[in-house]
Amino acid sequence: MSTKRDYYEILGVQKSTPKDEIKKAYRKMAMQFHPDKNPGNPEAEAKFKEASEAAEVLLDDDKKARYDQFGHAGVNGQGGGGHGGFQNGDFGDFGDIFGDIFGDMLGGGRGRGRAGGGRRSTGRPGDDLQMGIDIDFSEAAFGTEKTISLTKNVRCETCSGSGAKAGSSPTTCDYCNGHGEVRRQQGFFTVSSTCPKCNGSGQMIKDPCGTCHGAGKRKKKVDLQVKIPAGIDQGQRLKLSNEGDAGSNGGPNGDLYVVINIRAHDIFERDEFDVHCTVPISFSQAALGAEMEVPTLSGKVALKIPAGTQSGVKMRLKGKGIQRLGGYGVGDQIVTVHVETPTKLTSEQKDLFHRLAEVDENSNPMSRGFFDKVKDLFQ
Repeated sequence: MSTKRDYYEILGVQKSTPKDEIKKAYRKMAMQFHPDKNPGNPEAEAKFKEASEAAEVLLDDDKKARYDQFGHAGVNGQGGGGHGGFQNGDFGDFGDIFGDIFGDMLGGGRGRGRAGGGRRSTGRPGDDLQMGIDIDFSEAAFGTEKTISLTKNVRCETCSGSGAKAGSSPTTCDYCNGHGEVRRQQGFFTVSSTCPKCNGSGQMIKDPCGTCHGAGKRKKKVDLQVKIPAGIDQGQRLKLSNEGDAGSNGGPNGDLYVVINIRAHDIFERDEFDVHCTVPISFSQAALGAEMEVPTLSGKVALKIPAGTQSGVKMRLKGKGIQRLGGYGVGDQIVTVHVETPTKLTSEQKDLFHRLAEVDENSNPMSRGFFDKVKDLFQ
């Protein structure tokens, strides 16, 4: 009678458990008990082998059917004992799980793999770049176009990016045979790593280009036109596709990100798409009312100050703010009225204010209400 544990019991699953769940159960155990994560631990190694044997059978539809009908006897000598399936190399879904587990153990997941066992793509994308640009308040409001200068890696014109001298060409790396990676066996797994001789390019340059010295790219100062849309705000970024560093071995260029810095304005402040400004008025203008010109981003406009206006009152000028990004509407301008207290009065002005003080007891409703409340408080 067989002394082997039930395969379902080993993985903690049922006969009706879907194959994806069986994969997850095995993957969890394999990650926990893999010998590389438990060096010198024979108990963990035994559990890893036991789980692998169970998964090899339960993830194969034909073997699972025979096991369900005949038990261990139905799969003896066919992968259910001694890991024959590993040695035959026909892993099917089981091999996919190995790839997942091994990728996780190396910290990289399954990655990009090589389709059909062929050579991997050795082209590497260039680095993304970032730079700042200063613009005026009004340029941010209405949009503008700027020329920026930067130094970046560009594809070498002399060798067209190959890195090889004119009349020659790169040769296949003799260490990795052009794959860009080397493999070594580690337990049940095959480990792939970047080729140390060609640094993953799969090619060797024996006669390098005299301009780029074999790099395939060189530093160059370039000027670019940047279109800045109306309504852009502080700290926002513009993406210039393919304007970053050049790629290697035919890889695409990186991108360039331009970060916006808006210079402070002498009069205006911004709140999203609204513009704020403070307008000073005199006592007489506040008391009697007035019509005055106030500045906006698009020029001066007339603003009516009602009689009796208090300091701090806000008035809204519709549509005099900043255009929303994409052209969907325009913000407003908010004018805050500040009533100025006069200084350095003339003798005539002092006399007038003294006369006003004698008669203005009933003309200041806010003061009258305040002192009435104070009187009630201390009664």
